[in-house]
Amino acid sequence: MAKIKSKNNGTKKEVIVEAATRLFREKGFKAASMRDLAEAVGVEAASLYNHIQSKEELLQEICFKVANTFNQHLDTIESSELPAIRKVEAILRFHIRQMLEHYELVLVADRDWKHLSDPYLSNFHNQRRTYRKRLAGIIEKGIQTGEIKQVDAPTVVLIMLHAVNGIESWHRSREKISAKQLEENMVLIMIEGLKA
Repeated sequence: MAKIKSKNNGTKKEVIVEAATRLFREKGFKAASMRDLAEAVGVEAASLYNHIQSKEELLQEICFKVANTFNQHLDTIESSELPAIRKVEAILRFHIRQMLEHYELVLVADRDWKHLSDPYLSNFHNQRRTYRKRLAGIIEKGIQTGEIKQVDAPTVVLIMLHAVNGIESWHRSREKISAKQLEENMVLIMIEGLKA
């Protein structure tokens, strides 16, 4: 029987999570089966249960890995001495780079988190809501200091995050600008548009 081959000193579970991420991105969480996943890692479906309990456990790993990454970055930026507009720019650039460099992971977490069950569903939903409020709070401080135009901060957050999610179409495009050009264009449009 085939064994799961780990790469770069990673664990077998990490190999499974990586394959699941790719599979969930391609088929969606609901449509992807454990048999599909077993085929992707080159083992029998029953062998997967030596490393994971369920398909949902994999989704939990993906979602909370992404949430933790974004929250840790926000903690760092929020506590920095940067002016508010620079904080927003740093957060936007981080989102863009995550979508460029860890596209499948971020996309699956953003699209499939609704398939989690409680308490994970509520936890993840609360983390998303809190993250957006914290980001809106940075924008509101920038409005108060006169760095940022008088805008509705939650609307800015919504537009910004949806624009970053649109990078999915850049990944699928055959004729596209470079990742660096994409990042600079998005920052130019969104950050310059916010400046007072």
